[in-house]
Amino acid sequence: MRVLYFGTYERDYPRNAQVISCLREAGVEVLERHAPVWEGRRHKFSPGIRALARAAAAEARLSFASAEDADVLVVGYPGHLDMASAKRVARGRPVVFNPLVSLEDTIVGDRRIVSPRSPAATAMRMVDRLAFRRADLVVADTAAHARYFLERFGLRDDRLAVCFVGAEDRLFRPGPRKTSAFHALFVGKLIPLHGLETILGAAALCPEVEFRIVGSGQLDDLLSGPPDNVVWERWIEYERLPDLYRTAGCALGIFGVSEKAARVIPNKAFQALATETPLITADTPAARELLEHERDALLVAPGNPEALAAAVRRLAADSVLRGEIASQGRATYETHASEKALGQRWRTLLERVASR
Repeated sequence: MRVLYFGTYERDYPRNAQVISCLREAGVEVLERHAPVWEGRRHKFSPGIRALARAAAAEARLSFASAEDADVLVVGYPGHLDMASAKRVARGRPVVFNPLVSLEDTIVGDRRIVSPRSPAATAMRMVDRLAFRRADLVVADTAAHARYFLERFGLRDDRLAVCFVGAEDRLFRPGPRKTSAFHALFVGKLIPLHGLETILGAAALCPEVEFRIVGSGQLDDLLSGPPDNVVWERWIEYERLPDLYRTAGCALGIFGVSEKAARVIPNKAFQALATETPLITADTPAARELLEHERDALLVAPGNPEALAAAVRRLAADSVLRGEIASQGRATYETHASEKALGQRWRTLLERVASR
């Protein structure tokens, strides 16, 4: 089977890199037709003349691409603006959309970068609707997200499928645990979805435990005067992340209270599971699709610093529990979210849509 991964997708973004990698692992020939636009951008699809000019130039180049005799085109994240070009290039071949998010839901609803009544928000709603409805198949990252896409964009059930995000197996795998004092690790963009306020509140309630935060974003100001036990590092090389997880006593997922936060399982959760690091994350419908409380993770109420602090203290005091959750978390990852498991899932979905 031959697949063309197509568009202005961010090539190094984990969702794209992992899908391409696991498809190749599953024996699929993956070609790439990529026009870089969003690499290094702090906010994907930030409204503005320059962003529109970059995107328009990229779409013009993509429109003249060849389908390379591919059986299926896959439009990667963020590829909402690429769907029209993909349909032209496909020339009747099926086009699969790997959106990860809705633009409006992310930029307007979750991050609140633009007002819901602004022209930019209206444009995002239109781009969202056209992109999702043009796809022969939309692959969501969770069943909760798939339900949202179905209801929001009026999609048919047979045009929706689910495949977890996973992690890159070449990097995120078990290894010797680094010996250091127990600390809680959070890695990711500092955006409302992740619940930074809840993490800082839990840190204030656990002065005896170090909280290490790696990342930056629109909520950087919240770290202008953090509790004394919070260590903040704005950026590290991606290749160093596995060692960070293997050093941590536990990893923190997301704790936001938005509707979107209830629909996603973030990369950081899969990375923790893959490296056999005990995970604490919010108890949400999406998390329950993969995780069970006290089996392969500790699940706590979203937006509740007291609950998070109690979970961190519990793991800090109980090495046996840490080991059990870490081990079962890795087993869950291997069964449901490893590249082997996801590669077979993606291949099955693409073969199915190609045979229609």
